[in-house]
Amino acid sequence: MRKVIPLLVLIALAIPAHGQTLSGWLGQLPEPHHYVLKRVSSYDRTGGNKDYRRVNPGETYTVMDENGPGVITHVWFTIADPELYHLKKIVLRMYWDGENNPSVEAPIGDFFGLGLGDYFTYQSVPLAVGEAKALNCFFPMPFKKHARITVTNEGRDAIRALYFNIDYRAYSKPLPEDTLYFHAEYNQCAPCTAVAGNGRNLEGKDNYVWVHAKGRGQFVGVTMSVLENADRWWGEGDDMFFIDGEKLPSITGTGTEDYFLGAWDFGGQPFAYGLFGAPVVGPERQGARWSVYRFHLDSPIPFTKSLKATIEHGTANDRADNYYSVAYWYQ
Repeated sequence: MRKVIPLLVLIALAIPAHGQTLSGWLGQLPEPHHYVLKRVSSYDRTGGNKDYRRVNPGETYTVMDENGPGVITHVWFTIADPELYHLKKIVLRMYWDGENNPSVEAPIGDFFGLGLGDYFTYQSVPLAVGEAKALNCFFPMPFKKHARITVTNEGRDAIRALYFNIDYRAYSKPLPEDTLYFHAEYNQCAPCTAVAGNGRNLEGKDNYVWVHAKGRGQFVGVTMSVLENADRWWGEGDDMFFIDGEKLPSITGTGTEDYFLGAWDFGGQPFAYGLFGAPVVGPERQGARWSVYRFHLDSPIPFTKSLKATIEHGTANDRADNYYSVAYWYQ
């Protein structure tokens, strides 16, 4: 079958301009594009200015319900909700091509990298939070037949105003048969279980698991937040990736801050770049809060049968901190 648009081209076109992406994006502007750009939004259907939706406690609101083929290129939300930590109590789900179980399921804050329930601003290539509560996602999300996105309010208070804009490209011809679907999965341990041992861990036993996926696909990144339950540095855990059923990881790192492309406990300074960052950096003591991210857009980690992406919580999992994460992959 003729390929309509390769996945890597979708990624290059869908993400915002950063570094090398800028030249690729601008270079394709003179080329003709064979899609119709559409938007699903919360605009006021009467022509007025009530461009939002109210979502009561326990209610699920469908923000997108559209037929394909198409590719979502940008998702934007902003939320007016008086409830403390409402970012942890509003659940975002995405369903592709009529599936019963969502391919994306996470608290809305965690999905956008805000894993501790508070807002902060940062900019990466696929995710960004603008001043002060603008949630943006640029991961391309293909669908062949249908796309449905919902928001569920699991809090006590109503979402007084849910604003959203979802931009997508509608195609007249089918997407390639081997197009991969976007996935995102939330995980947590609160707290993780500290393991007493000899300080050695080669097989990844008791590691914190970002995702355990079965099938064929490629891992593209993770956002993670940590709440310290004890003093001292929490990040002596190594990342370990087990590909296609491996007993020992074929990819093993040298420490948590190293995997997230920082160094030396992040130097006590927050930072946020296109593919990696630590936008929230705390002191190394009990109660400190940290948020980090790493995206493998330069070299996604492919798997043909399965992938188990993990990280130690402390040296050989000897710490009992709270971990919250969202893994992102295509499958």
